[in-house]
Amino acid sequence: MNITGMSEQWVTARIKQKGDSKCIPWKSLKDAILTHPDVRKRVDVFALSIYGLVVFPKALGHVDEAVTDLFDRLDKRVTPIPTILAETFRSLSACRKAGEENDSPLKEIVDTPRRDDISKEKWMAILQNLQEEDVEWRAPWLLLDEILYRCGNFSWVPLLGIWEAIGYALLLVLRQYRSRQFIPATQGIADCKFSYRDDNYRKRIQEISSAWKQTRRMKRLVVDLMTTPEYNEWWVRRINDNTPNSSQENGQ
Repeated sequence: MNITGMSEQWVTARIKQKGDSKCIPWKSLKDAILTHPDVRKRVDVFALSIYGLVVFPKALGHVDEAVTDLFDRLDKRVTPIPTILAETFRSLSACRKAGEENDSPLKEIVDTPRRDDISKEKWMAILQNLQEEDVEWRAPWLLLDEILYRCGNFSWVPLLGIWEAIGYALLLVLRQYRSRQFIPATQGIADCKFSYRDDNYRKRIQEISSAWKQTRRMKRLVVDLMTTPEYNEWWVRRINDNTPNSSQENGQ
């Protein structure tokens, strides 16, 4: 493990084993932030702490070794955005799965009482009468002319996270780009998920890295009808492993 600005001896003396990971306690990092003689190094360690405790948390009150490895690569102009997206999607998937088991980590937040001048009945009336055109899927100033939708031979965008890889189909959220939503090709996307402890994981990482050198983009098309009839039927059934047939593609 390499902590920015700290010696190997300093790290070795403070490293802890938490489950299956090597971590360093926040208390040790906090001491370094307060006492390190180099102000710039203090800022670096503080930024590392944000990454490890907030962006990529794993063990409560500790920063995982994998996070420090990613942080070291930032100096080589390696963007952390795909990694952040991968871990965000993993977290959201975990929340959804927990919700299906009636044990969602978001349940406590949803059940928290709120002071609101609008009654429950009025909220229901507002939401029931809500039209698709009333929903602003994304801020207008964030809309891009082109959408990255696949890499290499993947029909989606593979993302390398901190602890595992995951596939994400951006074509699932075309409405956020004010484009018509059709049925995306997602066959095999579940197989794109793998842990860095699996067999042959290094080979699969190399395949994803190579795929990112062959990205494909599509022009954003603004239309009035936001979804195709086929998509509405597909969404109700929540099929997440399909390949659109020719008739569906022609209708899109």
